[in-house]
Amino acid sequence: MIARSPVSLPVHVVVAPDKFKGSLTAVQVAERVAAGLRTGFAAALPGVGAHALRVTTVPVADGGEGTVDAAVAAGWRAVTTTAAGPTGAPVAATWAREPGGEAALVELAQASGLDRLPGGAREPMAATSRGTGELVRAALDDGAREVVLAVGGSACTDGGAGLLTALGARLLDADGHDVPDGGGALARLHRVDLAGLDPRVREVRWTLAADVDNPLLGDRGAAAVFGPQKGADPGQVAALDAALARFADALAAAGAPDAREEPGAGAAGGTGLVALGLLGARRRPGVEVVLDLVRWPERAAGADLVVTGEGSFDEQSLGGKTPVGVARAAAALGAPVIVLSGRRTLPEERWRAAGFADARALTDVEADAARCIAGAGPLLEGLARVLGTELAAAVA
Repeated sequence: MIARSPVSLPVHVVVAPDKFKGSLTAVQVAERVAAGLRTGFAAALPGVGAHALRVTTVPVADGGEGTVDAAVAAGWRAVTTTAAGPTGAPVAATWAREPGGEAALVELAQASGLDRLPGGAREPMAATSRGTGELVRAALDDGAREVVLAVGGSACTDGGAGLLTALGARLLDADGHDVPDGGGALARLHRVDLAGLDPRVREVRWTLAADVDNPLLGDRGAAAVFGPQKGADPGQVAALDAALARFADALAAAGAPDAREEPGAGAAGGTGLVALGLLGARRRPGVEVVLDLVRWPERAAGADLVVTGEGSFDEQSLGGKTPVGVARAAAALGAPVIVLSGRRTLPEERWRAAGFADARALTDVEADAARCIAGAGPLLEGLARVLGTELAAAVA
């Protein structure tokens, strides 16, 4: 239950959720929660409730899939283009342009993500980040002077080699031939030629939106930690780690800053290596970057309550995922934060210690997980309707 509050009418609620992966986009989650809040609040305060509740929807993301959608929902311009997917087959990918500003947002998952693999078949040795580089080039062609690279959800472990070649660099073997795409092929790399690198990449400001702080190599590196998620077996993990080391050596020999030990160099299959080194990017937590993109301080001003959420509220959530990022931002407003999720595995003492006033899940009202996924929209709206009723009782 929501504690009785000294807040007077009208009440301002900010709804700032991430997606429920496999069920609802962040925009759809926000719409369902807003609709339920309004219905429950109005029913509890007939004749008054419809005008006494202000709901501001601010869909967000943690820097992975859905980051472009969150920016577009906040007014950024969506630009869809054809780019190479993780296996090289063309895909329609969207990046975003800041309205009236200099920034472009490139979400790696749009072109190089796991969800872009044909048939979902993992390609740990051959998957490439080339398409992400093509999106960056499109943003530069559009006049961007700042590039935000959001790197969650990658399918590749190529150290950002594909991204680099799409921007004009060449990766050559001992015979002077171009090395094929993919992390596995980097085992044949002899030399990196930066002579043809697009000069604009050194003129723009770069931000790497990445939550992970893994270095490039070793037990905490890109291949060891994230390779198995992308389909790599133990032998392939070892081969990819060695290939990434070879790539890092070649980049350093070509005069690029050596970032292999930098926190975040292992992000997105090692794409952080190129971003933090050659491109000189500044790494920031993904959700913080997204909150800036969606103008959080302006849109959340005066909030009496913040509702956030994601598909699974679990231990990983506390490592910098959307709910925790939103809770930290809401703390500056003095507003309590409630999490609505598909499922919740965190014990109450854990989520309360993280700063949440309440946490509710679809599985609280529907124990069958498959039904929760299939009926996530109506179930979520019903959960929010109860919350709206309680909110009305607390402020009346």
